[in-house]
Amino acid sequence: MIDDPPPGHVLAAFGAKGGDPEPLSGTWEGGWRCGEIVLSLIADHPRAAWSAKVRETLFVDGLRLARPVRSTDGRYVVSGWRADTFVSGYPEPRHDEVVSAGIRLHEATAALERPRFLTQAPVPPWTEVDVFTVADRAAWDDRPLHTLPPGAPPLPDAEDRGESVELINQLAALRKPTTSPSQLVHGDLYGTVLFTGTAAPGITDITPYWRPAPWAAGVAVVDALSWGEADDGLIERWDILPEWQQMLLRALMFRLGVHALHPRSTPEAFPGLLRTAALVRMVV
Repeated sequence: MIDDPPPGHVLAAFGAKGGDPEPLSGTWEGGWRCGEIVLSLIADHPRAAWSAKVRETLFVDGLRLARPVRSTDGRYVVSGWRADTFVSGYPEPRHDEVVSAGIRLHEATAALERPRFLTQAPVPPWTEVDVFTVADRAAWDDRPLHTLPPGAPPLPDAEDRGESVELINQLAALRKPTTSPSQLVHGDLYGTVLFTGTAAPGITDITPYWRPAPWAAGVAVVDALSWGEADDGLIERWDILPEWQQMLLRALMFRLGVHALHPRSTPEAFPGLLRTAALVRMVV
């Protein structure tokens, strides 16, 4: 969560009412609730505007999607802030339901066109979004992280980050060609799906990637195994998905790439990834 609430002119632009803004958890990307509106500081304008436009009209059976709130002059973003309708609930360790929610979501997003920003390579100066872009591409490149794009910051000098890069290259040798078609997917399901009792799961945002739908399920499973105390059987329960083992492998390489590159990665997060790597190696 950011320390400062949205300024008054942003609240006024989105028509936010209901008293002082109330800080929310990381599920809302450090958002602030004001009545039935949540205001969040964005990391990337094109992605935020794209997500808002998609969520404005997208219908997914069995899911509650946060809808964008436009400003008084019709904008999705004002001074780096976006606004969405509040969706009740909290992340819970209902890992199979998270994967299932993602499958339903991706059935609905399969017809969406590829946004232009997903075709563009990072350019200096790098942003946080660029870290995820490079990590994603590394999972599919012939020589992962062999050379970084121009302007990329050097890899941090930390033992766990070096081990992440080494493990990525070991896992790359286990990859086989895949044929599953790429489509628009939400690549950050874990922690962004909300539950409250028996209500339909809620989703606060869509983080866009152009990858096969089973890959996005794989990322959710990797996250749950690494940091959500999911049981080992989670992998086997979803092996009905196309090319599951290979998608899971690339999802793991992606998360290892993020760990190696992200400036806020911590050594405490690495043991979970090591545990998941051992499980994935057993099934590939």
